[in-house]
Formats: sequence, structure tokens, C-alpha cells
Amino acid sequence: MLKLQHFPSAIPQRPMGHYAHIVLLRETDSYALFQTDGELNTARVRAGQQEQELITRLTMFKRKQTTPERLVGRELLRHYGLISPDAYDDKAKVTADKAGRPICDYNVRFCMQCPDCITYGFAIGDSGAEKSKVFSDTAYSLTAYEQSHEAFTLNAPYESGSMSRAGVVTSRINEQDHVRPQTLFPAIVTIRDATSALFFYVLNNLLRTRRYGAQTTRTGTMSNHLVAIVLADGEISSNLRITQALFDALKRQDAIAPAQPVDPQAALSELGTLLPNLLAEQNGPVVEQLLQGAELSTFLAQLPLNKSDEGLRELLASAMRDSKAYYSAYLEKKGKK
Repeated sequence: MLKLQHFPSAIPQRPMGHYAHIVLLRETDSYALFQTDGELNTARVRAGQQEQELITRLTMFKRKQTTPERLVGRELLRHYGLISPDAYDDKAKVTADKAGRPICDYNVRFCMQCPDCITYGFAIGDSGAEKSKVFSDTAYSLTAYEQSHEAFTLNAPYESGSMSRAGVVTSRINEQDHVRPQTLFPAIVTIRDATSALFFYVLNNLLRTRRYGAQTTRTGTMSNHLVAIVLADGEISSNLRITQALFDALKRQDAIAPAQPVDPQAALSELGTLLPNLLAEQNGPVVEQLLQGAELSTFLAQLPLNKSDEGLRELLASAMRDSKAYYSAYLEKKGKK
């Protein structure tokens, strides 16, 4: 149902304008932490395109989105034996394990040839760099900061369960702001000039990732609701623009109330309705396909990766072949010069 002819048969060396956009509504399912220097990240922006009031919104920086997703993809590549589980030994300088699988150690020594390296990019100092083919931007909460966060007092009791030991009270008490559950972050993830296998690799990472932000072993669960897939020859709307447009639409319906979470289904429905108009308003990108609604649901249900581990294994193997072909054609040759 997706026009696979839109995707290049091989990753080109230079940009060729094959854009695939995944439009999402990210929803926190528990208390999450998106912070820098101990405080939640925020931005002061207009509430909507028509609503001119300035409000403070929670922000989810780009790396807070892409890092968990690429780590999920790397986990799968190791699980299915496509990259090595070994850590890189800087003394031995070995780049592959005994089975011939590349050793790709995140932020230590990238292998430069797996789907993660080729799609999300890498930088290895003088050894080379590859620009990410996955574009992301800061996501903004649909509702205001005051409505979307909550402060908690945290403690670390002793094994007895109390905060004192031998008559001395511990100072391990802290207060921390958290993002509330059912806070919505509209977002667009753009993949440029990737083959269909690598597009499905990124899509699978998005659908599988469940935890974002800090303290992911304790909290931070999130659902990524897929709204649409847009194939075009350029970039479409920004995250802030679709957030403001959605705010305006829900405000007109009285669906945004103080101290109350927005109904996710109402937001999903309205965003699906708004999207064609947002695409039509833009000057420039030619939209080749807009896949949403019932067609999108059918498409997702028919994906082989959802049906068996063999389907997922074949997807990852195809993505690995495309990545290695790009490495052999362009990156490996540079290293030999």
C-alpha cells in the first residue's frame, strides 16, 4: 500500500530528494523526565496559529527522541546476530568478532556499516563522519507547562524502610519535576534518501520504543501513535507548526481544559483531519502519497515485521545489505586513500 518506488534502490552519495515523513503523536504513559541540568526543558512560544497568547511549553529535544529509538534498533541488530555483542578493545583494534560480525560500540567506535550507523549517522573524529538520514526536531507539548508537569519529593530510604539510621536522618531527599502522564507531543520524523528496507528499519524502531528520557528503568514509558506517512520531494511542516495548529483546532472544540489531560483519541482524530490542509498550505514540496486513516491501519497490520520473527529477521538483513553496500561504495574507499 506504500509506494515503494518512491524510495531509491540504493542509498545515493548525494541528496536526491527522496523524503519519507512519519507523523506521530507521542503520549507519555507514565511520569517522564526530559531535562537538562536538573530542570525540565521548556520554551516560551505562542499557544496556536490563531491563539496569539504566549505560553510556556515542555520540550522534548531531538536527541531525547532519536537516542532511545536507535538504541532499540541496535539491540535488535545484536539479537538477530547482525552486529557483534562484543565491546571494542582500543588496544587490540579488532573491528569484527570471530563470527565475522562488525563490532559497533555506540559512542566509542562505530562500525560505519550497520543500519544504525548509516541511517542515524556517526562521527569518529579524523576517521570519518556520516550525516544522519533521519531528521528530527524539538517536540513541544500540546498543553502548557503548568498543565503538563508535576513536582515530586523523592527519597532513598535505608533497608529498614525508614529515612533514619542510628538516630541520624539521611539527607537523601530531593524534589524533581516530572512530565505528567497523557501529555501529548506532536512530532514529525523525516527520513531522506533511504532505501525502503532502511525506512522500515526506522519505522520499526519508532513503533517498538517504549521508554524515553531519564530514569528509564523506573519511569518514562511513552506510546508513539502513528498518524500518517507522507512521501514527498521535500520537507513538510515543523513540529511547532503542527502543535499550534492542533491546539487551535482542539481549543475551538473546547477539548483543552485547565488541569485536565487532552483526550488522545480526540487529538489523533483532529490531527489526521488537519494534516491534508497543512500540507496543502505549504509552497514547495510535492506530496506523492499521504497514507493515513484506515489505509494506514491496514498497512501496519500487514507489515511482515509484525507477524513473525522471520519477517523481522528478513527486514533487518535487508537493511544490513543496503547499509553495507553504501559502506563499500563510498565509505570504505575513503578509508583506503
